[in-house]
Amino acid sequence: MKSTGPDPVNLLLLPFICLSVFHHLPVVSSKTEVPSFPDEALPTKSGYLTVNSTTGSAIFYAFYEAQEPISQLSRTPLLIWLQGGPGCSSMVGNFIELGPWRVNFHKAKSDPLVLESNSGSWNRIFGLLFLDNPIGAGFSIASTPEEIPRDQHSVAKHLYAAITSFIEQDPSFKFRPIYITGESYAGKYVPAIGYYTVQKNAQSPVSERVNLAGVAIGNGLTDPLIQVGTHAVNAYFSGLIDEMQKSELEKAQWEAVKLTKARNWTEAANARTRVLDLLGEMTGLATLYDFTRKEPYKTELVTQFLQNKEVKRALGVNETLVFEDCSEIVGDALHEDVMKSVKYMVEFLVKKTKVLLYQGHFDLRDGVVSTEAWMKTMKWEGIHEFLMTERKVWKENGLLAGYVRKAGNLSQVVVLGAGHLVPTDQALNSQAMIEDWVLERRLFGPQQGEDLSSEFRGCL
Repeated sequence: MKSTGPDPVNLLLLPFICLSVFHHLPVVSSKTEVPSFPDEALPTKSGYLTVNSTTGSAIFYAFYEAQEPISQLSRTPLLIWLQGGPGCSSMVGNFIELGPWRVNFHKAKSDPLVLESNSGSWNRIFGLLFLDNPIGAGFSIASTPEEIPRDQHSVAKHLYAAITSFIEQDPSFKFRPIYITGESYAGKYVPAIGYYTVQKNAQSPVSERVNLAGVAIGNGLTDPLIQVGTHAVNAYFSGLIDEMQKSELEKAQWEAVKLTKARNWTEAANARTRVLDLLGEMTGLATLYDFTRKEPYKTELVTQFLQNKEVKRALGVNETLVFEDCSEIVGDALHEDVMKSVKYMVEFLVKKTKVLLYQGHFDLRDGVVSTEAWMKTMKWEGIHEFLMTERKVWKENGLLAGYVRKAGNLSQVVVLGAGHLVPTDQALNSQAMIEDWVLERRLFGPQQGEDLSSEFRGCL
């Protein structure tokens, strides 16, 4: 989702901060059918995972078990999804991206909202856990605004508490391989919780370790200092701005870079916002998240759906909680974090576990050019081999889907026909990508050069 603070495309879901203290937080597996939320669309379980037992602050979760597991559930991979923002609700990812059901209009915009089955869901053969992160986002609870994280260490600490609490609910989860995934500002969250988990594992007995197997970042904001300097050249060579505009945009970019190097975090974040605003004005695009779109992504449908009291009750959420598209409180809390880099965390993780970086080809904010710029500067002994490795053509059902490059623990995927919200735009292809990466097959397997047909995706 959004890479920083509120913006006119309305891609943040930074919600209500509950000022009450919740000491008894329910774990819900509701089977009460409601008109807007049919029984078959309910999560396997949903509820709250406490991150501070003293104040009652907690992260809301929705878990969907694998629809067609290809191994025993105790060994079935578990994907964790984190939305961007900072502070977007992962219910966006759930209900318009990669969850098993998507919200939409019945036929026309005047019709009631309905849920439609998503054949490209990421829980086809894996378990899928959505976490509203950080506290204060989505249906998560922050006892006070002051408790909302201001940095990635605090974000990771809360996420670790939530993840370990979820695992402890069921002993069968203990040995399931865990893959932490997310997009946009989760380009920081994902490395942060991965980094924190590896460090905690090193200090913990085997019985208490989290079985982290990999991390995946889609269209991520990970190294803002480098990424903010790519917008002008990207837009220029895409034919969206002319040379004079490119020069003007480069001046704005340099201001953001200068302020970042001076560690003036607040003004640096403001300067980046001005760069993106200027790019939007120059191009006249409906959204920078996908330069082919005539209108922004319809994230407001998720908000409308989750404001329904019956839906809230079905999810185990207090119906008085207000679900909003944007929360300035959460955005402001992490404002000084926006231009801080977590590249060093990725450099650390790629030495310990496998890493996937994927980008939608149409994204002008955190897309291919933006990601490749910082990847080239990674301090990792395998980066030269990675950069020298041939990028492979990726096809699904005989049709071009994108490109894959893999060397060692690092994989990069360019997804054609997609913008910032890759699973929304290319549901089946994104499903194929994540399944093949987790299971290390086809272009992610030992025979990287062999373009196996997609009918084998259901086999190990």
